[in-house]
Amino acid sequence: MVRISTRLAAFALALGLSGAAGAQEKLKVGFIYVGPVGDFGWSYQHDQGRKAIEAAFPGKVETSFIESVPEADSERAIEQLARTGHKLIFTTSFGYMEPTLKVAKKYPNVMFEHATGYKRDRNVATYSAKFHEGRYIIGKIAGRMTKTNTIGYVGAVPIPEVIAGINAFYLGAKSVNPDVKIKITWVNEWFNPGKESDAAKALMDQGADIITQHTDSPAPLQQAAARGKFAFGQASDMTRFAEKHILTSIIDDWAPYYVERTRAVLEGKWQSQDVFDGLAKGKVKMGPYVNMPDDVKRLAEETEKAIIAGTADPFLCPVVAQDGRTIECKGGNRLSDEQVVGMNYFVQGIEGTIPK
Repeated sequence: MVRISTRLAAFALALGLSGAAGAQEKLKVGFIYVGPVGDFGWSYQHDQGRKAIEAAFPGKVETSFIESVPEADSERAIEQLARTGHKLIFTTSFGYMEPTLKVAKKYPNVMFEHATGYKRDRNVATYSAKFHEGRYIIGKIAGRMTKTNTIGYVGAVPIPEVIAGINAFYLGAKSVNPDVKIKITWVNEWFNPGKESDAAKALMDQGADIITQHTDSPAPLQQAAARGKFAFGQASDMTRFAEKHILTSIIDDWAPYYVERTRAVLEGKWQSQDVFDGLAKGKVKMGPYVNMPDDVKRLAEETEKAIIAGTADPFLCPVVAQDGRTIECKGGNRLSDEQVVGMNYFVQGIEGTIPK
């Protein structure tokens, strides 16, 4: 594995070092991360997938990653990987979508995989996960465990993935507690422990006794624990950061997908595609259910099993938007995957507006 500096001025030199003897005989696989691999959340979990590639194909692949790449400045980083012989490149944040497509047009023989995007090309595939399934489960847990009927939600960036997660969380909580309310604070970044901490504190100051998040550091969880409140982990198992105050974590498991797509390149079978899997396929997993009464744990386990079996879904119809519109049901008895990945509205009952 070659670790690459995030300083763009040093990219060429740093990547050039990866051209040591024998490296060209290996498939070079590159990753672009929006946060540091040490965030113990989103980027950390993607990097676990990168390590799984190396373990699965010893002697056949060489992996590199560039961490903490701002979405607005990602084109140069993506192109540096393409220019230095990487034939498979994973770009792992929503805001990398347009830069990925732009670079891909310049390098038609390089295969690109963009996480959480919706635009594809001949050499650009997309992949995501049904994180909202996990958020529906933790919503039910929060709805049952809150004493103040106020739950705090730290939101990152108001894209459809995050909005769908908020909606699923609220619908889960509302299904077991009709009096529940959620308060949402946006930090407008994926990884900023300082802002995440401040957001969690502000939510607790407003009466929230449970904190959840769609941001990448354990800071909100740690702030909740500091005040004796419960919270949830995000993207990876964050138990280590608040053993007595964590309820569970929504875990993203990218490793099988990364291994599968690398194998497809090695075997000459790679094709552009779109993949959107969840609990049933293991791309989303739930951490241990802890620090909760047995009946709440049982509710969580039963909900998880029902989602996997296909008998439960966060967006069973009818789904009513915040403005009173009943959303057309295009997935049989539930919203279709396309409707979920394009969700740009809050459901009825959520207070506040989506930032523009």
